[in-house]
Amino acid sequence: MITNNTTRFSNRVNDYVKYRPGYPTQIIDFLQQQFNLSTDKLIADIGAGTGISTALFLDAGYRVIAVEPNEPMREKSIELLGNWPGFKAQNGTSEDTRLPTAGIDAVIAGQAFHWFDAQKTRTEFERILKPGGIIALIWNERRTGSPFEKEYDQLIIKHGKDYVQVDHRNIDAEHIAAFFTPQPYQLKTFYNEQIFDFDGLKGRLSSSSYMPTNQDEGYQPMINDLKLLFDKYQHNNTITIQYDTNVYVGQVNIA
Repeated sequence: MITNNTTRFSNRVNDYVKYRPGYPTQIIDFLQQQFNLSTDKLIADIGAGTGISTALFLDAGYRVIAVEPNEPMREKSIELLGNWPGFKAQNGTSEDTRLPTAGIDAVIAGQAFHWFDAQKTRTEFERILKPGGIIALIWNERRTGSPFEKEYDQLIIKHGKDYVQVDHRNIDAEHIAAFFTPQPYQLKTFYNEQIFDFDGLKGRLSSSSYMPTNQDEGYQPMINDLKLLFDKYQHNNTITIQYDTNVYVGQVNIA
């Protein structure tokens, strides 16, 4: 993982848990039907954070090892998911997962791959995956097409510290293709959404690592702009944030 990124979310764990979007359950159907990912397979969730993507697979009946270098986030995943019999959490990065060689059937990374060093990560994934194992890179990509979505994105650019540099949209099809080369990959997109009142929208914004916290000087001006934006576009006192959930699936160890 890129230096310092493992600590970016340490002061945002609670907002992250409460306000980050989950993932559509159709992802499970897609992986089962197209890639034979039966529930007897062992999953490694790399950069698992608080366990949002881990929970999707646990709920579908899989065993999941959640690998996360950020201690507050990892501890939160244990708090939230520790009662699941198929759950295990451990310290590790995408470059050094500390998992055994050729012991994993599928690697997933939800909202995390853009933090990884792609070349070193591929080497590590090749090591831990069984022959024929799959990699699924998953992102909730916030839509920016409607007037609200465009203005919300501009608000983030205005108030964010390094949003343009770290935005996961910087990882495009060319980066994904390079990661899987010489093997192909498959992209499947699902619809996802969150509906928020103003407090929820404020929490969603604050969950992002590049936005000011309530301890920062720029926090209140950001919230003031957000309230103006919410009042302008709210319907029945709510705002809907829409996502395209993109799932890139491929192999690096061919059976």
